[in-house]
Amino acid sequence: MTNELQQLGRLVGSWDITGGATGTTTFDWMDGGHFLVQHGLLDHDGHEVRMTEIIGYEHPFGGEQGTEVKSRVYDADGNTLDYVYELAGDELTIWGGFKGSPGYFKGVFTEGGDRLTGDWVYPGGGYHATMVRRSDR
Repeated sequence: MTNELQQLGRLVGSWDITGGATGTTTFDWMDGGHFLVQHGLLDHDGHEVRMTEIIGYEHPFGGEQGTEVKSRVYDADGNTLDYVYELAGDELTIWGGFKGSPGYFKGVFTEGGDRLTGDWVYPGGGYHATMVRRSDR
């Protein structure tokens, strides 16, 4: 596991989400430590979203490991969504599809790392979001 992915370990645990989407999510390391896995149950504008996200470096069969931390979300409605993660200090950016995309989340961890506050931005919309680490960790 490389350092950039290890830095995302600050997400490990359970979180309450408020803002444009509400619910809970949990991040854990997959066995082997090469991937971070998120399981979430959210309400987004009255629509229930059940999802699993796998976060890590792409390493295709017979190929070289990638250099960007990427993810794919699978939801109960059959959707797949791709993201690129960037963490610089306390600022987390989650790009929709590719770095520089017009769709992204940009948020900041508070001191202590138990709160992440930011905004989802995308063409034609967006919303404010806050994640607070659950005390039952």
